[in-house]
Amino acid sequence: MEQEMERRERCHGDEGEGGDEKWVHDSSVDYKGRIPLRASTGVWKAAFFIIRKLVSNFSEPSTIFCPAIELSERMSYFGLSTDLINYMSIVLHQDLKTAAKNVNYWTGVTTVMPLLGGFLADAYTGRFYTVLLSSLVYVMGLILLTMSQFIPRLKPCTNMKHCGQPKKIHEVVFYLGLYCVSLGTGGHKPCLESFGADQFDDNDPVERKKKMSYFNWWNFALCCGLLAGVTVIVYVDLSVGWGVSYLILTLCMAFTILTFYAGKAFYRYQLPEGSPLTPMLQVLVAAIAKRNLPHPSNPDSLYEVPKSHKSKGKLLCHTNKLRFLDKAAIIEDMEGLQAGMKNQSPWRLVTVTKIEELKLVLNMIPIWLTTLTFGLCVAQASTFFIKQGTTMNRKIIKGVTIPSGSIYSLSAVGMIISVTIYERILVPLLRRATRTERGIKILQRIGFGMIFSVLSMTTAAMVERKRLRLAEREIAMNVLWLAPQYLILGFGDGFTLVGLQEYFYDQVPDSMRSLGIAFYLSVIGVGNFCSSFLITVVDHATEMSSGRSWFREDLNKSRLDNFYWLLAAMSALNLCVFVFLAKRYSYKSVEGMVVVVADCEENGGSCC
Repeated sequence: MEQEMERRERCHGDEGEGGDEKWVHDSSVDYKGRIPLRASTGVWKAAFFIIRKLVSNFSEPSTIFCPAIELSERMSYFGLSTDLINYMSIVLHQDLKTAAKNVNYWTGVTTVMPLLGGFLADAYTGRFYTVLLSSLVYVMGLILLTMSQFIPRLKPCTNMKHCGQPKKIHEVVFYLGLYCVSLGTGGHKPCLESFGADQFDDNDPVERKKKMSYFNWWNFALCCGLLAGVTVIVYVDLSVGWGVSYLILTLCMAFTILTFYAGKAFYRYQLPEGSPLTPMLQVLVAAIAKRNLPHPSNPDSLYEVPKSHKSKGKLLCHTNKLRFLDKAAIIEDMEGLQAGMKNQSPWRLVTVTKIEELKLVLNMIPIWLTTLTFGLCVAQASTFFIKQGTTMNRKIIKGVTIPSGSIYSLSAVGMIISVTIYERILVPLLRRATRTERGIKILQRIGFGMIFSVLSMTTAAMVERKRLRLAEREIAMNVLWLAPQYLILGFGDGFTLVGLQEYFYDQVPDSMRSLGIAFYLSVIGVGNFCSSFLITVVDHATEMSSGRSWFREDLNKSRLDNFYWLLAAMSALNLCVFVFLAKRYSYKSVEGMVVVVADCEENGGSCC
């Protein structure tokens, strides 16, 4: 109570002297629990400790960044995941199907775990401490992986040159380390990105515009970590040893945790508000309890907290979609409500804002489902694409042979190019053409990127067919033939993946921002699980129908080209469904402290 009075005094004490501009009024606090001072907290000065400056751009000296803790985490993740299928094939002696499925399972768990981490951060622990604690778990996983390579009793074999079957203790420690990394990613990944976005005030026009660029440059910087992971780390894996690369990753991650903690005084913090699922359950319970009541003809008669009583958060407008839920805001006892709000149970009467927040989440489900096919295509880049590279001629110039996993770096190059073109060329042109801050709608950006996934799978199918024909004549195709499919997929990532990050952060209720980023990550995670499931189904189906599976231990006798054609067809059909849903989607947009849904007037809703 005393803290709240102090915050009000600080705010009111500056009124008339530029107080509205001096302090940040977006429900955030500084590290001492006070209203943040705009000049000394947040924006890029806080992001410096989350992402460290790489170079300056033409107009904003702190816009292009290279991750500090995020670069280290992404370098660790891609350094592990890119060469994981080779480790499982070479060291653990797993066949192609088993290795691909194990990689997909690990990647799936790693990218689904953020749903748990995001929920805990939003509800109880807050984003800062969730990032800090999960990063320590991440380092513990890297330490276990390092130990599995250096401690004699934990090594795969006593004599690595003649290793027929790895020790069980090695497999146990290795998988334990891998899934500790998954657990650490579960808290680190959704919270760090949303914590960085929290440093920009939506109510300030200047900061809001910078925030629209934040996700573009975040991913630009993320690609730096990816490039380091799939080039430097993969090269160390094969040239020096996996143990040395794991040790490098451990030291880098430990150092950047200290860097992140050092910026504590410069951050803006969003306090956890309890479980974001509870208000949604209250809406459902109240709507079901009042299911027999007639729907009010005037939405203005539905219950809402007056703006003057709304101390934090934003109000949402009423919309006519999912009207059954509106019954949760029907006022049954007006006299009792006016006499005292304490008598009203939140399980019997809820506000229009809570109802609209549930509608936002429900409207996201079809969009989430239609993006899973894109996640399925992305999963091939770290499994079958890399395995193809192991069978090809990897000499790019005389005397220079690249690791098969390093070709994955072209995906990052494609993403960097597309993000740069979008941010520097397309956005300014589209802003002038549409006269809107964003330029194009988020779902339009996502859908445009999905076109590239179709093109990438089509290209992959044609390249693989050509590779198989050359393999029949015992000719090894050059690995650079894989470049087009990687570059095209990277271009798609720059539109779809970045768009998904922005979409799920922007469109979820304010109390679910970490979960929003987790929803984006779950697209990749569930996409990997879908890939494993599809491999199993196709394997059994082709084995039964023709007696020859598309996935054989010898890649030259497999039919990955047919599998890629299947993915291209699935992606094309899925894109049509996505476009159908996107045209009917309702956005929310911020105007000061009020959130309005873009189609309020079109749907006859009550606009704020």
